[in-house]
Amino acid sequence: MSYVFSPPAPTSIPIKGSSQIFAVNRIYCVGQNYSDHVKEMGGDPKKNPPVFFSKPANSIVINNLPVKYPSATGNLHYEVELVVALGAGGLDISQAEALDCVYGYAVGIDFTRRDLQTAAKESGRPWDTAKGFDQSAPISAIKPFDTEKNLGNSRIALSLNGELKQEATLGEMIWSVSEIIAELSKFYELKAGDLIFTGTPSGVSSVIPGDHLQAEIAGIGEIDFDILN
Repeated sequence: MSYVFSPPAPTSIPIKGSSQIFAVNRIYCVGQNYSDHVKEMGGDPKKNPPVFFSKPANSIVINNLPVKYPSATGNLHYEVELVVALGAGGLDISQAEALDCVYGYAVGIDFTRRDLQTAAKESGRPWDTAKGFDQSAPISAIKPFDTEKNLGNSRIALSLNGELKQEATLGEMIWSVSEIIAELSKFYELKAGDLIFTGTPSGVSSVIPGDHLQAEIAGIGEIDFDILN
């Protein structure tokens, strides 16, 4: 049996300090997971359970490659996020067991066509075109964590053209990594290779072609790239 056409190469991410690579299965995302960002977007922190959405695996951009400004938007927003890389999974995972599923962490950007998202919210439609487009998920190399997987109050920050725009600590997340994994596993069977973007602090804003973004999470890594026309 043969394919009608050659299948695409699997999406993969470098691993810090290793010649191995991390094969991506699915990308899950958490919306509005920092109090200040929820307020920034007009919401009430922890009033409701986490909001989940997804991106296609091939939206990943690695190795600080430039990101092309997408079509069909005039308001592209950056959102710096802690990314959880799973090495194991399951259904109905308890909070006590959730961190055992974590392989490592990375820093990522969840790009959003904000104008399309706003229109979708107003009409009660899905966010797919606002969130799941090409090159919408730049990510750093994954840093494995064999033992201590609770990152505590590590600093997360993003600068646009050298000006600090977002800054917080991971301890400010409304839903912790273990809570996110436990809640997400109620809806999906999580698997090794899954990524979870865990939400962004306040300070999100738009970018245009020619802009330069730099983001980092202390002890995890950094990402540094340009926006192309």
